[in-house]
Amino acid sequence: MARLTGTRPVATRRWGCAAAFLLLLFTVQAAQKADFSGDSTAATINHSLTLLQRLQELLQNGNGSDSVLRVRSAASDEPKVFHTHQLLLSLQSEVFESLLRNQSVVTLYEPPETAALFEKFIRYLYCGGVSILLPQAIPMHQLASKYRVWGLQRGVAEYMRTHLASESSQGHVVGWYHYAVRVGDAALQESCLQFLAWNLSAVLGSAEWGSVSVELLLLLLERSDLVLHSELELYTAVEGWLSRRQPEAPVAERVLRAIRYPMIAPSQLFRLQAQSAVLARHRGAVQDLLFQAFQFHAASPLHFAKYFDVNCSMFLPRNYLAPSWGSQWVITNPARDDRSTSFQTQLGPSSHDAGKRVTWNVLFSPRWLPVSLRPVYSDSVAGAIQPVRIEDGRPRLVITPAMSSPDFAGVSFQKTVLVGVRQQGRVLVKHAYSFHQSSDEAADFLVHADLQKRTSEYLIDNSLHLHIIIKPVYHSLIKVKK
Repeated sequence: MARLTGTRPVATRRWGCAAAFLLLLFTVQAAQKADFSGDSTAATINHSLTLLQRLQELLQNGNGSDSVLRVRSAASDEPKVFHTHQLLLSLQSEVFESLLRNQSVVTLYEPPETAALFEKFIRYLYCGGVSILLPQAIPMHQLASKYRVWGLQRGVAEYMRTHLASESSQGHVVGWYHYAVRVGDAALQESCLQFLAWNLSAVLGSAEWGSVSVELLLLLLERSDLVLHSELELYTAVEGWLSRRQPEAPVAERVLRAIRYPMIAPSQLFRLQAQSAVLARHRGAVQDLLFQAFQFHAASPLHFAKYFDVNCSMFLPRNYLAPSWGSQWVITNPARDDRSTSFQTQLGPSSHDAGKRVTWNVLFSPRWLPVSLRPVYSDSVAGAIQPVRIEDGRPRLVITPAMSSPDFAGVSFQKTVLVGVRQQGRVLVKHAYSFHQSSDEAADFLVHADLQKRTSEYLIDNSLHLHIIIKPVYHSLIKVKK
């Protein structure tokens, strides 16, 4: 609690330091585990909550204060004044230990956003706990970093990683990513990037899409694991970003060249060329890619692969949610028994394969047992079978084509399974499993899921929400010397 600065006698300051020391000593003693050598009469008397309450009162009332922090901010002419105790601050922060070593009054200069949270920050130093909201995460992390309160810094970073899915009016994941880059938090940076990639459609339609930096946009456009309805949806969002941000021509052209035009149908490409102002402005920079896309759709994939490298990212589909690329599957009561389903996808993204369909069979088993856990006869007791618990099994998902065809020549299939979860009232993608044609299933599919619990994070209203995506990948059968 902020108080006006006043002069305090030296004896009072010494008493405050001693009192703080005694309180800390009692806290340590209460937390220690004594060895009672098995004495059944032993008991632990714990008054730590009362002690924490007294520490809060110590800060609030300023009793025994031996140091003063004056926090100035551009948002206010009057500083916030905190009567504190040097020992408590020094134990938590080496920065405060240094600042208060030879002086009892310190003036600190903080931006408005961190100054507004300084009382919460000081309270954490006294009580070891703090409650924050989404908009407060970055300024609280800044305070923890500036004053080297490492426990609080790690706690706020973990809060940010676990609240990426929380709903906010303006969005926050993009801002948290940019902040993680500035402070060098690689773990938070990767968590934000993965969340944005797997839930890109939700971000494209939000207010935070306009705040995406050039660097972040290019990083996203490089990825093949983006989850969105179609490549056309991505182009439309990029066009809106370019129209709002108006970057320099080299940046705009680099962004436009990251769009995978062969994944867009020719009819849609014709419409973009006729109607897109952004594409008209930078047509020269992407004309070769558009011409190549039309060639890709006009020729057979095998013939096209003789002259162009189809193993590059331009011809690799992303995780498209459109029906021609896969199917959603909601499994009610997934812990009950085995289930199966089937669906069809387009053979490939080329218009040459537009009318060809592949039928896929999918088997889901909630309690499949690895060979090492399957029942076997025991040598010790004739006829006895080793007991097997239901929980020893793990979920299994097998995806196989229902047919083989000469049309499959030059095409392999990458399968991706998205698992939707409900977080903070929204259904989002939190888990993605990918496996190639050489395997019919993902080895680690839901390996940590507990489908027996109705409250499992993998279930929505006791149902498992899956979206299975088939990504046809063309590859060269004949290499032509150029």
